[in-house]
Amino acid sequence: MPDVLGTAVPPGAQAWRWDWQEMARCRGHDELFFHPQGEREPSRSERDRAARGLCLSCPVRRECAAHALAMSEPYGVWGGLTEADRAQELFGPRPVRRR
Repeated sequence: MPDVLGTAVPPGAQAWRWDWQEMARCRGHDELFFHPQGEREPSRSERDRAARGLCLSCPVRRECAAHALAMSEPYGVWGGLTEADRAQELFGPRPVRRR
């Protein structure tokens, strides 16, 4: 459903729920928080480390992490949590495969 600016917003979303994003330290740094297609190690780990470093001093880190977990954000670093961190938080540790 489009909002007044014509951009898509999740159903039931209200502006006050998104206000925290205005205070986020990551604004304008998308290149740190969302990996480019085909990115490999060690570039990915270095980018994730830089993104998490920015998150450490962010005043809305908790709101960001809570949003990412609630919305099951599949990509990027949110509130200092990588994709793998969020998957573990949501689904628990991956079982060890025995052969």
